[in-house]
Amino acid sequence: MSTENEGTAVPPAPSAPPPPADAPAASAPQGAHPGSAPAAGDPYGPPAAQAHHDAGAGESSSAPDPSWPPPPPASTPAYDGAGHGAAGHGGGWGAGWGTTHQQPAPKNGRGRGGLVAAVLVAALVAGGLGGGLGYTLARENDSGGSTTVSSSTSGGNVKRDPGTVAAVAAAALPSTVTIEAASSSGEGGTGTGFVFDKQGHIVTNNHVVADAVDGGNLSATFPNGKKYEAEVVGNAQGYDVAVIKLKNAPSDLKPLTLGNSDDVAVGDSTIAIGAPFGLSNTVTTGIISAKNRPVASSDGTGSKASYMSALQTDASINPGNSGGPLLDAQGNVIGINSAIQSTSNGGFGTGQAGSIGLGFAIPINQAKYVAQELIRTGKPVYAKIGASVSLEDTTNGAKITEQGVGGTEPVDPGGPADKAGLKPGDVITKLDDRVIDSGPTLIGEIWTHKPGDEVTLTYERGGKEHTTELTLGSRVGDS
Repeated sequence: MSTENEGTAVPPAPSAPPPPADAPAASAPQGAHPGSAPAAGDPYGPPAAQAHHDAGAGESSSAPDPSWPPPPPASTPAYDGAGHGAAGHGGGWGAGWGTTHQQPAPKNGRGRGGLVAAVLVAALVAGGLGGGLGYTLARENDSGGSTTVSSSTSGGNVKRDPGTVAAVAAAALPSTVTIEAASSSGEGGTGTGFVFDKQGHIVTNNHVVADAVDGGNLSATFPNGKKYEAEVVGNAQGYDVAVIKLKNAPSDLKPLTLGNSDDVAVGDSTIAIGAPFGLSNTVTTGIISAKNRPVASSDGTGSKASYMSALQTDASINPGNSGGPLLDAQGNVIGINSAIQSTSNGGFGTGQAGSIGLGFAIPINQAKYVAQELIRTGKPVYAKIGASVSLEDTTNGAKITEQGVGGTEPVDPGGPADKAGLKPGDVITKLDDRVIDSGPTLIGEIWTHKPGDEVTLTYERGGKEHTTELTLGSRVGDS
């Protein structure tokens, strides 16, 4: 799948709606069909998905490089600003990463924000005129007295029981922020984050703050309008998780309660909070529509991809929702909204895709571990098996390549896979109880674990099935 970054900041709405004009014919959707065969080198093989950070498909036939960092996936989904699509990869992954990717040139989303704003203004004006006309007609025709019945309580007077969407939103919104990030050259966008602790740490997506990592500008605005300058504490490109810290953070911060994403079940209710297309503090609802969905996503700039074993939800998620919390019915954070599947590059003549009911979130159990490491050391830590696996279009498993990238060994001498007895040509079909159908799926599953965890690998060699115990190794940093 391919995904997109959350959208860029929405420009201010025009003071008046544009003059009416004949609507142009709708353009045909762009982008690969989600069900199309994966391209060689793509981080996903069926049924693994690629989502929108915002990326296109590419391919590479070279074997994976076991060294860090892995190159970006060929056909990647887009970040929330998100989009998502299915794809496979040829080539290989080193120690759980992918091969090189060719992604489309970044798309400018600023035009869309302006168009959206203009549409909203036009709608409000039309609504005001209609309301005024309706009131005038009603008053002139009201000769026999009104027969309407008014409620004694409405709006803020209504008591909303705990567990209702309104109650959950009211409790969570004050701890959710809209993030604006810009590079030193002024390029950037808008995303979302949420309060992680009372010290002023905010958790979000890496792709939301990537522009501000090296000398850029970063700010976070709360729903009450208070805006704080911020700085990046640490970012994990592979996990697509980042932590920023507010400067002069207020003393009354209320961290959102973290749930247990392992306990989430398909069909559970979900609530997403974010700033779709720059519309801050937007709340949408849905359900968990799938778990453990293999997803690779990229921001569409040609950078490396991120991989996750995602929670899938049909709650509406759009560009600008990236980094925002996905809540359960009790208001606990169960995931970080990161990517969406999309069938096109967006409407209103823009390049940004919109929600079609397929959103993907990083499970909070994984994100919590990553965030804590970033706060503690400033660098991410990745689990690895120490072997390069093929990214070919296959549903038979993750095959250890015969040769590594640049002539390196496909199985790191003395590494975890070597100690477990794995050899080039072995095809890994399960990790514990998870079925492995491709290299990208294996990566996503490996990264749900921590270095030092013991896992059971099932693999095929010479037509026979074998199992082995493996202790996951570690790699520090994105480079």
